[in-house]
Amino acid sequence: MDTLPVIAKDFLEYMETIRGKSKKTVQGYSYDLALFFKYMKIKRNIVSEDIPFEEIRINDIDSYFIRTIGLNDLYSFISFAANERNNFNYARARKVACLRSFFKFLHTKAKIIDDNPALELEPPKINSRQPVHLSLDESKALLKAVDGPFRERDYAILILFLNCGLRLSELVSIDLDKINGDTLRVIGKGNKERTVYLNDACIKAINDYLKVRITEGVAENDKKALFISRFKVRISPRTVQELVKKYIKNAGLDDNKYSPHKLRHTAATLMYKYGNVDIRALQQILGHESVATTQIYTHIDDERLRQAIKSNPLSEERQKTD
Repeated sequence: MDTLPVIAKDFLEYMETIRGKSKKTVQGYSYDLALFFKYMKIKRNIVSEDIPFEEIRINDIDSYFIRTIGLNDLYSFISFAANERNNFNYARARKVACLRSFFKFLHTKAKIIDDNPALELEPPKINSRQPVHLSLDESKALLKAVDGPFRERDYAILILFLNCGLRLSELVSIDLDKINGDTLRVIGKGNKERTVYLNDACIKAINDYLKVRITEGVAENDKKALFISRFKVRISPRTVQELVKKYIKNAGLDDNKYSPHKLRHTAATLMYKYGNVDIRALQQILGHESVATTQIYTHIDDERLRQAIKSNPLSEERQKTD
């Protein structure tokens, strides 16, 4: 971030502190803006061709330079991201979102530009993808595969993933004081807090783990963390990814196909398929800002849809004939 123009830094601070965007989103936007400004310097022929792309200096970009940027430049950059940086639709869509937010900030907040060139910048079409998930039998096999010196901890982690649909970042950030009976408060995307309700399996797994949870020698800053690593600190996302991969493999499943996020998909799928959870409730459980995100889970079970049609009370009606 230190290499970015001042106005870009102001934008990123605004997105994090005022708009409440997560650090991960802000980091992504920081990367996208750095890429964009470097590309623009190349496009304007104001850097030597022998300078490596990553070494192009951009902290000297000023308001005048920004005011010369038009819609064609933005589309040209997205084309560059696709053809030269091998960005797929999702990566390009994030860049479009970043540029739209950045130029809106320049126009309405910083008031550096009179016209917003990104107003008509369209995102690439993203084809809907079916979420990858474990079946019910595969989920049970995964839980049975848990073993070893940290089995209580690891079992509790998998149970929370498979029952509550937590994000990886949400799971590792759980603190002891966020658990109260059958409720758990987690911090999701955009630093938004939501309440997750724990079923009996989750409560039992957590209580079993707390009986053996490491307490001696835990780092002062991590004493309130629920999940503690063997190094006596809050468990890291990387450690959780590795243990999920290990147990996926131990269960005889494809460890290249499944990840903590796929376990989140699994929880949502099982709730929708077996729990008669409606789409709005599922949205709240998963912490989705838009119900459109949750709707991917309504396309995963054709048999359920078939049965829904058959259950219509008019399904047995027949036209009377003479």
